[in-house]
Amino acid sequence: MAHLKRASVLGVFAAATGLMTACKQSAAPAAAVPTVPVATVSQATLERDLTLTAEFRPYQEVDVMAKVAGYVKSIHVDIGDHVRKDAVLAILEVPEIQDDMAKAKAAVAAAEADVITAQSAVQRAQAGANIAKLSYQRIQDVANRDRGLIPKQEVDVAQSHELEAAAQLASAISSLKAAEQNKLEADSEYARTLDMVQYTSIRAPFTGVVTKRYANTGSMIQAGISSQTQTMPVVKLSQNDLLRLTLPVPVSDVADIRNGQPVQVDVISLGRTLQGKVTRYANSVQTSTRTMDTEVDVPNPDGKLVPGMYAEVHLHLAARPNVLSVPLDAVEGLGTSVQQTYVVRDGIIHLIPIKVGLQTATRVEILSGLQSGEKVIVGRHTGLSDGEKVEAVTATYETGSRN
Repeated sequence: MAHLKRASVLGVFAAATGLMTACKQSAAPAAAVPTVPVATVSQATLERDLTLTAEFRPYQEVDVMAKVAGYVKSIHVDIGDHVRKDAVLAILEVPEIQDDMAKAKAAVAAAEADVITAQSAVQRAQAGANIAKLSYQRIQDVANRDRGLIPKQEVDVAQSHELEAAAQLASAISSLKAAEQNKLEADSEYARTLDMVQYTSIRAPFTGVVTKRYANTGSMIQAGISSQTQTMPVVKLSQNDLLRLTLPVPVSDVADIRNGQPVQVDVISLGRTLQGKVTRYANSVQTSTRTMDTEVDVPNPDGKLVPGMYAEVHLHLAARPNVLSVPLDAVEGLGTSVQQTYVVRDGIIHLIPIKVGLQTATRVEILSGLQSGEKVIVGRHTGLSDGEKVEAVTATYETGSRN
């Protein structure tokens, strides 16, 4: 009986132990498969833009100086006046120039009289030379025909008269050339004084707007070639129908700059968007800022744009139409020599080395390693490993893009 009771107790204990083991096994959950967001490798048109802030400046701006020193007799413009090229801005009073012009005019008249006198002397010398030559030839012919009829001395005297007349003619011709040269110098001096008289009228070098006025009627204006500490401009003139934007392009983007590149100019203060092109660039990087000055010319025919306004400039550096691309956060190692991405194929992660091309703010061009339609993991890749089994879920922004 004791043996039967012991066997019964052991049986009950074994059954209870088996039941508890079965309960523990059924309570243990199965290992969960991690979920990862994925995006589809697809074709897209990628554009890389550089956004910079720049200030409008006049296409050209100059302090208009006087060529000659004098007093302002009258000034015809003021701040804000629009003037055409060669328009008279101010007139100077320079009495000394009038005296110089009178002297130069008198010198021209005297030189003309000297030329006339020299021409008459040449004519007289020419006539004398002709007569002396004719007399010598006649005496020489008679002496040759009738030997002994004319003394040798008379022949020699006639020859000397001919040579003397020829020398006088040469001297008269030389005097005429000197008189003509003096006439040229007098004419040049007179033309110079006329030019100086014209310089008393200060004219606009180009079409523009007067942005500052320095002088008033009666102001003493020094010549523009004087010392900068003494010289005072008359006005400041700006050409505003065409404005410049100077963009400080970072050294990393210098290689992509070229003339004719399209530019979008947003003038926030006016709510206007303008289209332009790169007109010129320095082709040299400033060592202090590591940037290159790049200029964009912006037409301003209506004058609504004012120098000093700021603009937001979008410079289109590169474009790749219909290229294979993925979101930027799908690639590891951007900016290094090794790039890779995690691809999900049949629920298994594969770590794939790739080569990338153009990068934008959101996407990157794939040159090799992936094919269109493949699923790449986006976002953080921490904890993921090659060969791991996962469940792929389309990323939220990827779903939104398809809708």
